[in-house]
Amino acid sequence: MKFDLIVFDLAGTTVRDNRDVHRTLQKALKNFGVDISMEDANDVMGIPKPVAIKQLLHKRYDGTKEISDVWIDEIHHDFVAEMIRFYREDASVGEKEGVSQTFAELRKMGVKVFVDTGFDRPITSPLLERLGWTRKGLIDGSVTSDEVPNGRPHPDLIFEAMRQAGVRDVRRVVKVGDTASDIQEGKSAGCGLVVGVTSGAFSREKLNEEKPDFLIAQVPEIISLLQ
Repeated sequence: MKFDLIVFDLAGTTVRDNRDVHRTLQKALKNFGVDISMEDANDVMGIPKPVAIKQLLHKRYDGTKEISDVWIDEIHHDFVAEMIRFYREDASVGEKEGVSQTFAELRKMGVKVFVDTGFDRPITSPLLERLGWTRKGLIDGSVTSDEVPNGRPHPDLIFEAMRQAGVRDVRRVVKVGDTASDIQEGKSAGCGLVVGVTSGAFSREKLNEEKPDFLIAQVPEIISLLQ
């Protein structure tokens, strides 16, 4: 089958991530007296960050303070501020090997390229500006968790990317990501091809549990699957 649209995740899939998101989430919660492990943070990678924070508070907070939307928003505000700073300033920020070339090749093949993410737009905009993909004409668009009613693992991000791209048949859409929620998102949408990337947050074994159509180690391998 010919595919019309491919939707890639950002951090851990197309963007280098040395557990930077994990550490920032850990620090944001620590600032409010809540300790989480790196494994705790990894378990919620890919989902909207306010949802992740709420889950982590219920899992690790043992105090008497109410886990309210106001408190979640305060922690999320800290997380967002630090991620914006990181993506604007840190020297380590960049794409994973071969990503720009892969995007260019896909677009030559007539496939529209979108990115989606568990981040909201205030984090995503400086990251995309730093990477230069839009400026260089390498992607056709992006969708963030705060722009849809429900983030991953729900299919809303995929459907919004389809709407923007003018693609109607979800069977002609490919979803690529490095977390369980990426795979769940693609499968819940009914994408024609759902691909896990094993060099990100989740191991090959963990991704396999979600039954993706294929597993690849690096993004450039996607080209051979579509030829």
